[in-house]
Amino acid sequence: MPISAAELRRKRRVLVQALPPLLQASVRGSLIERYLRCGKPGCHCAKGRGHGPKYYLSVSYPGRRPEQQYVSQEQKAQVENLLKNFDQAREILEKIFAINRKLLRRQELP
Repeated sequence: MPISAAELRRKRRVLVQALPPLLQASVRGSLIERYLRCGKPGCHCAKGRGHGPKYYLSVSYPGRRPEQQYVSQEQKAQVENLLKNFDQAREILEKIFAINRKLLRRQELP
């Protein structure tokens, strides 16, 4: 039995309420872990893995090079949480979009 338009709207309302505060608590991008070499000939990093780990937030934009921003060890957990919130918001938005497409297909949108 097909789900009713009222039930689809209710599900959409629940999903909207589940969105994290997008403007305050999320960021788009990837957290990159890097090990860097300092270039000093006698340093352990010349033969090993390098200094680090160092963390960078990388954000890609269409037609441009990705931007990278250094993230300190103290900020790492916070940035991971911001990235997780963005992923959660994107998942919820995709569900909302699917509901809207179903309602549109039935000509029962908004």
